[in-house]
Amino acid sequence: MRLSTVILPVDRWHEGGRAKWRRAEELGFHAAYTYDHLSWRVPFRDGPWFGALPTLTAAAGVTERIRLGTMVTSPNFRHPVTLAKELITLDDLSGGRITLGVGAGGSGYDATALLGPGRAPWTPRERAEHFGEFLPLLDRLLTEDSVTHEGARYCAHEVRNIPGCVQRPRLPFAVAATGPRGMRLAARYGQAWVTTGDPAAAEGTPEESRDALRAQVERLERACEEEGRDPAELSRILLTGFTPDRPLASLQAFRDAAGAWGELGFDELVVHWPVPGTVFEADEEVFEEIARDFR
Repeated sequence: MRLSTVILPVDRWHEGGRAKWRRAEELGFHAAYTYDHLSWRVPFRDGPWFGALPTLTAAAGVTERIRLGTMVTSPNFRHPVTLAKELITLDDLSGGRITLGVGAGGSGYDATALLGPGRAPWTPRERAEHFGEFLPLLDRLLTEDSVTHEGARYCAHEVRNIPGCVQRPRLPFAVAATGPRGMRLAARYGQAWVTTGDPAAAEGTPEESRDALRAQVERLERACEEEGRDPAELSRILLTGFTPDRPLASLQAFRDAAGAWGELGFDELVVHWPVPGTVFEADEEVFEEIARDFR
């Protein structure tokens, strides 16, 4: 099982940000991700919050081995054409170490940031429809030298993306999905699938949460079968911190939780770098002990 971390973009680069990314590599994490939002939930809404892709560009310059990526990017404020150009550049700068975590997005602050007064954010169905066009177009933009597309929601006219990604045929997609449409997209385009668990089970017991995760895994496997894809080809990533488990309470607590998640088929766990005074607060010594234990 691989262990990764997600570093929230809340620190100025020269006041702790750079040190965290370097330390993530020193601790032996498989990957270090960051959230791709314009702003995020309370208490981060009214504090520092930096852009994901510039942060990853800087992180690529101070690391050598660790994989880097978003967790996750969405169509809420991204367009496939401009995103593809930035990803190709970032993949080149990092020497082919980028993973794109990508999903349909939610109904938070990002969903309304680009809307005019009185305009409602996309409904869940509209978000799914945007994502259903966004992801296939992004796949083409990252694999083809020239792309023209005229769709219901996105257009691209003779867009050039030469030389393409360092990773071939393109950088990997880790697709966040829980519903049937998203699961099918993960099965069709993903090299990995991402979940945070079932929100409906977040207030229940760890056992109830694992039952919900098991059901999600089963839905993913059915989606793979429908797409003619071997489910074993997809890595399964759990972004921790949103289930009833408290895996960062101690090394043994993490070992126990990781063992249970591994039995469900997850092969990569992502833990939040501790952020004091927030829901992601944790003992940094325990956090580092867990990282060293999973090298």
